[in-house]
Amino acid sequence: MSIVPSIARMNDTPATIKHFLDAALGTERLDAEVLLSHVLDRPRSYLHAWPERPLTPGEQSRFMSLIRRRRAGEPIAYITGRQEFWSLTFDVNRATLIPRPETELLVETALQLADPIGSYGLRLADLGTGSGCIALALAHERPRWQITAVDVSDDALQMAQRNARRLGIDNVEFLWNDWLSGFSANTFDIIVSNPPYIRAGDPHLHDIRHEPQTALVAGPDGLDALRRIIAEAKTCLKPNGLLLLEIGHDQSEAVNNLIQAAGYTGIQFKRDLAGIPRVCAGWAR
Repeated sequence: MSIVPSIARMNDTPATIKHFLDAALGTERLDAEVLLSHVLDRPRSYLHAWPERPLTPGEQSRFMSLIRRRRAGEPIAYITGRQEFWSLTFDVNRATLIPRPETELLVETALQLADPIGSYGLRLADLGTGSGCIALALAHERPRWQITAVDVSDDALQMAQRNARRLGIDNVEFLWNDWLSGFSANTFDIIVSNPPYIRAGDPHLHDIRHEPQTALVAGPDGLDALRRIIAEAKTCLKPNGLLLLEIGHDQSEAVNNLIQAAGYTGIQFKRDLAGIPRVCAGWAR
């Protein structure tokens, strides 16, 4: 379904903000407002304050193009190229996952559990950094930490570095690496990761088909990346180092078994706002 073409011609009435928002049939009103705000480079409050403001032909054309992309299922964040996370704005593209609110729990937990370790000179690794949202959120909160952000995607690393420059954060180094391979023993105080944890063939993958599948899918049971990180982190963490992992909604029992078998202690799970065990924490004694 397309935007009603007669809006702009009806009784020679100017095509206003209100007309085009009302005509964006088949699209959530909030999505339409976000996209028109993006086209106009104005906050959404502007749309409500100036509903009778006419749109130029160029603005009309661009808005309709973005609406078509949204109706085809493309995420808002990829259309606008931006996503909010931890009160910071991150650039994103199809090389990176879209930062999600539940991942903020990983940042929150790292900040809480790091206190006994100390702040000055603490070394942290963020594995599979993508847009850099986790590493940069932590670096923003703890500028004295030394943070290493790792990814196997050159395009993702370029985006993460771009975000670091735009945010003015300089205590993060970005490295191409396959998880923790090549790092020396006893290197990090904390290792965090939001790795791929979806099962191959999971029907929910269709809903996130626009995002990079290599950052989502981890084998037939969704645990391939988690198994490897749990094993490799045990060596790379300093004594009493902390491992923090985001996990799938139904993986707490399996991850608990894996992390216990690897010899971690003090294992705990943090629940997200939906009450789902979302973050697993374990100490490498």
